Amino acid sequence: MAAQQQQQQQQQQQKLRIGYVPACANERVRPAARAEHFSTPLHFARKHFGLRAELVPFPSGTGHMIQALQGAELDVGIGLTEGWVAGIGKAIKEHGSAEKAGYKLVGTYVETPLCWAISTGVKRDDIAGVEALKGKKIGVSRIGSGSYVMGFVLADQHGWLAKAGEAPFEVVPLNTFAKLREGVNGTDADFFMWEHFTSKRYYDNGEIKRIGEIYTPWPSWHIVARDPLDTRMQPMSDAINQGILWYTEHQDEAIEYISTELDYSAEDAKEWTKTVRFAGNVRGVDPAVVEKTIDILGKAGVLDASKCGVEDMVAIKREERARK
Repeated sequence: MAAQQQQQQQQQQQKLRIGYVPACANERVRPAARAEHFSTPLHFARKHFGLRAELVPFPSGTGHMIQALQGAELDVGIGLTEGWVAGIGKAIKEHGSAEKAGYKLVGTYVETPLCWAISTGVKRDDIAGVEALKGKKIGVSRIGSGSYVMGFVLADQHGWLAKAGEAPFEVVPLNTFAKLREGVNGTDADFFMWEHFTSKRYYDNGEIKRIGEIYTPWPSWHIVARDPLDTRMQPMSDAINQGILWYTEHQDEAIEYISTELDYSAEDAKEWTKTVRFAGNVRGVDPAVVEKTIDILGKAGVLDASKCGVEDMVAIKREERARK
């Protein structure tokens, strides 16, 4: 008991290391601008409500965060639902144990689906729409990341997974958003998928071409923890809840922050705020959301749905009243 209390005291004295996906992976942007617009409530939670955390950017995406969690380089990750579920599914497939994933789902961050823009090279006249993508090379940040998983969801929606074991695309890992843009304008990849508003400025400046979009069939962002019993989890959830409320009630401040500190125009920031709804209470995960994600990812061949269940993935289930 004394050892447990000592461990808890040590945890309380240390800042949480929270990983998140930055909006901009453009190496030319100053470090202060390498922050995700979805992280705005986290900024407010630190600024106004004492969230004790080091926010660690992962420009390569959710898949890279999974590696950091497994290597004990992070305590918490805020990333894409499909990436987290796919990562645990991969651990079950390869090791026969969900514990090998190095994390479990503990919270819900964003209730709304994510719009993934589908992009190709600006001079790729041979690719005019999504129907031309079957059998092409898809650029992804990393295997297991959201950009990887959504390729299979896209293929499933278009009926390109009819034959078991037949890959709908050649997958090319390119690590960062900047490398993905370079890839489609060269010969490394034919297309990639990335969040709409992050991609928009590169459509506006003519660097890449938009050929379509796809929405996640689930709430887009969830929270995972390496140790769900970490005593810092509840204070973290409380502070983030307050940060979300501040974001909701101070939209002008949110737009100013996004458009001055991050890599967005005020117009795009304002439009983005209309499309996103953060969770009223971030603590806990709706089991039905995870069940649906497992089902769709299983159908897409990303994991074996027969071997995965909610209990493998979720450490803290959401109370019914928290879903309202």
